[in-house]
Amino acid sequence: MYVAMVRPRWSDMDVFGHVNHANLVTLLEEARVPLLFDEAGRAGLAEFAKGMVVVRLGVHYHSPIVVDGQEIRVEIFLRELKFASLTLDYRVYSGPLAEGKPSVTAETVLAPYELSTGRPRRLTEAERAFLATRLTETADE
Repeated sequence: MYVAMVRPRWSDMDVFGHVNHANLVTLLEEARVPLLFDEAGRAGLAEFAKGMVVVRLGVHYHSPIVVDGQEIRVEIFLRELKFASLTLDYRVYSGPLAEGKPSVTAETVLAPYELSTGRPRRLTEAERAFLATRLTETADE
């Protein structure tokens, strides 16, 4: 499991004071980028940062996330690892702790992408090993 702390901005709010759907998707991205770009880069895997596309996204709302100035906790798990894609599961809590049920659960299917050719590519063995060891636990919903 990878844990990211993300701070919603006031501009993420909708008219009801909750994080807007489109902005929540951005917060999910902000949670996974340090893992796939920064941590992977430090592990010598710079290819993720050169091209990764979202193939599919699903978001399930269980309770609103209110913008109140505190960070929210985003837990990321590897659900499935294929040769040319990976599926990440997310549990998003409305505060910094994993207390109670998550406010949001989500999943993204991601594919590594070659920008120079405009085509998907296969994950390398090193990338697969990084993902498998860094995101060992599975999410329970």
